[in-house]
Parts: sequence; C-alpha cells; structure tokens
Amino acid sequence: MPRAALLSIHARVEETEPSDWEHPSLVQLWGPRYQVYVIAARDLAAFSLGRFPDDSKGQRRAEDLATRLHAHLAGAKMPYGEAGPALGVHPNALRYAATTGTVLIRWAGARQPTVWTVPAAGDDPLAARLELARRHLHVFGPSTPAAFARWAGISARAGAAAFDSLRRSLTAVRTPLGAAWILSRDESIFRAEPGPVAAARLLPSGDAYFLLQAEERALLVPDADHRAALWTPRVWPGAVLLDGEIRGTWRRANTTVTIQTWERPSRAARDAVEAEAAALPLPGLEGQIAVRWTG
Repeated sequence: MPRAALLSIHARVEETEPSDWEHPSLVQLWGPRYQVYVIAARDLAAFSLGRFPDDSKGQRRAEDLATRLHAHLAGAKMPYGEAGPALGVHPNALRYAATTGTVLIRWAGARQPTVWTVPAAGDDPLAARLELARRHLHVFGPSTPAAFARWAGISARAGAAAFDSLRRSLTAVRTPLGAAWILSRDESIFRAEPGPVAAARLLPSGDAYFLLQAEERALLVPDADHRAALWTPRVWPGAVLLDGEIRGTWRRANTTVTIQTWERPSRAARDAVEAEAAALPLPGLEGQIAVRWTG
C-alpha cells in the first residue's frame, strides 16, 4: 500500500520524510495486476494506458466505466465504496477503468481509497505498453515476455507483442532459468562490477526488489524454506537485507519491529538493522522504535 512505498523510497533516497508518499510529483493508481501503486506523475501513461486491454470486450468495459465515473463525479472526489454502487457496480470493478489513464486514487491503507478522474494520460496504448515493458526490463531484467505479462497483468499475447516490437533494442542473454532479454542500453550495468551496498535495509512488503513470481524467486532466495517465509500465501512480510542479500524477514506493530533472520547475525549486522529501523520515516509514530529479534 502507499505507505509501504514510502519505505521503498527511504531505502533508496536519503533524507526521505514521513510525508513524501504524498509529494505532488507522485500519484497513486490501480496499476499492474490492479494493485495499488505509487508512481511518478509523469509516468502515469505507462502504468495505466500501458495495460489497456487488447480485446474489444475489455476495452469497452474500461472505457464505459471511465466515462460513467467521470460524468458521475463531475470533478469531485469520492470514496470508491460510494462511487461503485452509484454506478451500479461493485467498487472493485472501478479498477478496470484505471487502464484508460483517467482514474487516480488516494489510499492511506486504513480506509477506503478515494477516487477521482483526470484528463487522459495519453492516447497511444501501444507506446505506453512499450514504455511499461522497458521499465519492467530495467528493474526486473533479464526477463521474458511471459514474465512481463504476468507482472503487468496483461495477456500473454500482449506481452509477446511488446517484446517483439522492442526486439531491436533488446539483447538476448542466458540465465540459470534459460533464455531471456535485457535492454541493450543496460548491458554495461550487467557487466559492471558490483558497487558498494548498504549494511542493512528494511524493505517493505511488496517492494520491487523481491516482487517476483514462480521460479524467479529461487534466484533471489535459493533456500525453499526461506522462500516460504518471505513469499507467504497471505500478506508478505518485509525483507531484511544485510550487505545486499536477503537474510530474513520483518514486520512492524506500532513501535515494535520484529526481525527474524535466517542465520545468526553478527553484532555489527544487528547494530546496522537497529539503526535502520530507528531511521524509518513512519508517519504518525508516537515513541521510539524498539527492535525485537526472533529466530
């Protein structure tokens, strides 16, 4: 959820503030797989219109819902639990309108999201999808058309068509999982020696670093028991990174952060994790963070 995005930003950007998840340069929407995403406002077309259905039935549903929602709201904002019934649909159905690039939301995680409409983010779904594919390859690559389609929540046919359209800007590579692709412009990054890493980072549930599916997860976390602890059937915990590798999980309840590592950490590692926990820019927190170690 959006406040988790704040912790994802904190893990990558120095001096992140508790209110930065609401910065005007960011927007919230139902993005890939109709999950809630916080993205740069300038990227709205890629993450919305880039997922516009490629079948006529899906297109009609998205456009009809977006048109009716825009007319009903008439420039206002409304809890989606009220907007859906007003249109005669379940509130969750409004997610389908998000692929038109005209629907934004605000969700703090505790109450219903508020929904409103904006001018269309673009008028070329194919161009938006290709940009979405580039973003996927840059962050998750090496990747495949099937993995892109699964992540984006689009059809396998649409995923394959996007990679085919990009083929002149892609480089084929071999991975432990088989053949895959990277952006040609990213080849130097893959060939470069690893740079310095932080001693500890606490990545929130759903962070892009471990937002993987199927066999891809084994590349990041080889041990099957550890994978089961990180990618649970229900709400995922956060991931504990020590020296750039996932070494455990974490959860927070108010001011208590519970850390479960898969190996006994060194004193330096414990100090680094506790310092990172204390630095989390948590909005509305009353009191100091206390770290509880388990496992």
